[in-house]
Amino acid sequence: MLEGLDRGRELYRQRAWADAYELLSPLEPELGGDDLELLAIAAYMLGRDDTSIRVFERAHHVHVEAKQPTRAGRCAFWVALQVLLRGEPARANGWLTRGQRVIADLDCAARGYLQIPMAEQRLRAGDPTRARAMAAAAAEIGARLHDPDLAVCARHVEARSLLALEDLDGGLGLLDEVMIAVIGGELSPIMTGLVYCSVIDACQDRYEVARAREWTIALAAWCAKQPQLVSFTSTCLAHRAEILHLDGAWTEALDEARGACARFASGLDRRPPAGAYYQQGEIYRLRGELDAAEHAYRTASEWGFDPQPGMALLRLAQGQSEVARAMLDRVLTATAAPLRRMRLLPARVEIALAHGALDEARAAADELAAGVGACRNEVLAATAAQLHGAVALAEGRPRDALAVLRDALATWQRLAAPYAAARTRELLASACAGVGDREGQRLDLEGARATYRRLGARPDVARVDTALAEVRRSASPVLSARELQVLGMVTSGKTNRRIAAELRLSEKTIDRHVSNIFTKLHVSSRAAAAAYAVRHKLV
Repeated sequence: MLEGLDRGRELYRQRAWADAYELLSPLEPELGGDDLELLAIAAYMLGRDDTSIRVFERAHHVHVEAKQPTRAGRCAFWVALQVLLRGEPARANGWLTRGQRVIADLDCAARGYLQIPMAEQRLRAGDPTRARAMAAAAAEIGARLHDPDLAVCARHVEARSLLALEDLDGGLGLLDEVMIAVIGGELSPIMTGLVYCSVIDACQDRYEVARAREWTIALAAWCAKQPQLVSFTSTCLAHRAEILHLDGAWTEALDEARGACARFASGLDRRPPAGAYYQQGEIYRLRGELDAAEHAYRTASEWGFDPQPGMALLRLAQGQSEVARAMLDRVLTATAAPLRRMRLLPARVEIALAHGALDEARAAADELAAGVGACRNEVLAATAAQLHGAVALAEGRPRDALAVLRDALATWQRLAAPYAAARTRELLASACAGVGDREGQRLDLEGARATYRRLGARPDVARVDTALAEVRRSASPVLSARELQVLGMVTSGKTNRRIAAELRLSEKTIDRHVSNIFTKLHVSSRAAAAAYAVRHKLV
C-alpha cells in the first residue's frame, strides 16, 4: 500500500479537497484507475481544471489497460463534459467518440453518460426535441442500472429541453424532482455542483424567482459545508448576488458579487464571473454611483457578458436618452429569442417614455404582455402590468393605470421584491394624483421613498423628494405669516399666554390666531396642529 493513500482516500470522503489533493497528487504515477479518479475529482473541486482533465485522461488509459471498459468510458465522459463546458466542442466530440468505441456494444451506464454531452450540444444548437429524446434515453439507462448520477443529470437535461419546448409544467416539475436528489446528497461531488448551478441558471432564465431563491440558499449551504471547496463558490456568490439584489439586500448583494470577482482576480478561479460584474453595475447604477457602474458594465462586457439593458439605462441616468434609445434599438433588432427580448423590453419602455416616444413605449409593453401568456410567470406578469400602467399614465389615462398598477404591486409584495414594489408605488402616486386623490398620492410617495432610502437608491429618493415637496405645496393651507409664526411656537410647546408675551400681542389676539389655524388645518387640538406642522414641514 502506498504511504498516505488510505489517509488521502479518507480526506476525500470527508470532502477535505485540498488535503486530499496534497496527499494524492505526489502518488499520481503509481495510482490505479479508481484512485486517479479521486485525484481528478479533488482537483476539479479545487478549481484545477487542467489538472482534473489530465488526470481523468490518465485514469481512462489505466482503465483501458486494466480491461475495465465501463470505467474507462465514464472517465471519457468526464473529460468530454469538462472540455465542452470550457468551449472546446471538437475536443469533446473526440473524447465522446473514443468513449463509445471503448464500451463497444456493452450495456452499461457509460453508454448513458456519453449521451449527456451530446444532448447538451443538441440543446445549445436549438434542437430541444432531439436533446430531450437523447436525455430521456440516458435517464432510462441510469434508472435501470441504479446509477443516480446518470439518472439525475440526464433528467435535468430533459427538463431543460422541455422548458425550451415551452412545456413549463413538465420542465419545472422535472427540475423539482431532480433537486430532491441533489439536496438529499444522492449524487457525487462534481455532479452535485454542476446540477445545482444548471438548475439555478434555468430558473433565473425563466424568471422563476421563488425556485431560484430556494435552490441558491441550498447551494450556499452545500458550499459552506466544504471549507476547502473552490469550484462552484464563485458561481454560488454570483447567484446569491442576483437573488439578494431582488430581495433588496443591496449591500450584501454587492459584497457577494465583489467576492466572486475577487476570487477570479486572485487566481482562485480560472473563469471570470462576468455576471457578477454586471450585478455590481446594476447596484451601482441604482445607488447613483455612475462611474463605478460604467466600469462594472465595461468589465462584464470585456469578459463576454452583454451589458444591456444596464448600460442603456446608465446612459439614460446620465441624461443621454438618445444614446440609450439607440443602444436598445440595436440590441433588440439583433435579438430574436423571446426570453432575452423580455429582459430588454422594460428598459425599452422606460427609455422611450423618457424620450417622449409613446408609440414605441406602448409597442414594447404590448410585446411583453403578449409573451407573458405563454410563460405564465408572476414576475413577467407584474412587469407587464407595471409597464402598461406607466404607458397609460403617459397617455393621460390615470384610471386605467390604477387597476393594473395595483395588481403589479400586490405581486411584487408577494414576491418580496421591494425595489420593484417601490417603483410601482411611485407610479401609483401619479395615478392617484390624476384622479384627484392627493392623500393617496402622498401615502404612495412616502411609502416609495421609505423603501428607496432603505435600499440606498439615492437618485430615486431625490426624485420622490421633489414630488413630495410639490404635493405639500399644493396641499398646504394658506396660513398668514403671523399664523405660521404662531404655529411654530405652538409646535414648540408654548402656551398662548407665553406666545402673546413674546410677540407683544394680547392673549385674545393669539387665541384668535390659534382658532384660525385649527380651522384651516382641520384639526381640533394643539397636539394635532403640531403634528400636522411637522408632517407637512410647515415649521
